[in-house]
Amino acid sequence: MPATWPLTTERLALRPVEPDDFDAIWSYRSRPDVRRWLGGSLDRDEVRQRFLEPEDRRTLLVVLHDGDVVGDLMLIVQDAWSQREAVEQARASVGLLGWAMHPDAGGRGLATEAVRELVRHAFDDVGVRRVVAECFADNEPSWRLMERIGMRREAHHVLDSMHRDLGWQDEYVYALLAEERR
Repeated sequence: MPATWPLTTERLALRPVEPDDFDAIWSYRSRPDVRRWLGGSLDRDEVRQRFLEPEDRRTLLVVLHDGDVVGDLMLIVQDAWSQREAVEQARASVGLLGWAMHPDAGGRGLATEAVRELVRHAFDDVGVRRVVAECFADNEPSWRLMERIGMRREAHHVLDSMHRDLGWQDEYVYALLAEERR
């Protein structure tokens, strides 16, 4: 079943990103405390150009609280690994999740509320059977959020992820199946 935009929760609205959202998103994504765990360019014009790409705009949602952008969410639908004979059953069955929230919105459960709705959307509207999220092991707020929404830690990869400032770092991989949802 396709989504009807915006998706709403008790306090939030989620909708596909629009070009006019860039300045609000840049205002927190360019902050050192947020950028610490995110990848991508520091060049505003380069990021703006990428932000306007149709492919990125299909996978990115903004989180609105009282009409203001307080975060953004990513949902990339992928095929699961499969044997060649089962490729059709694996098509578009995995949702890769990501998020960034404005620090000023912290401490009120808004990120948890937003990501719970993203997971609901992935399962109920998009129809994936599994969602996955990854983070640096030292990004405790991110993996704690994954645990709060019921995701399970499936992997702890040792020194396999390169951080631009910290060098090789551990990575955690979390997942949740549609039938495991609370």
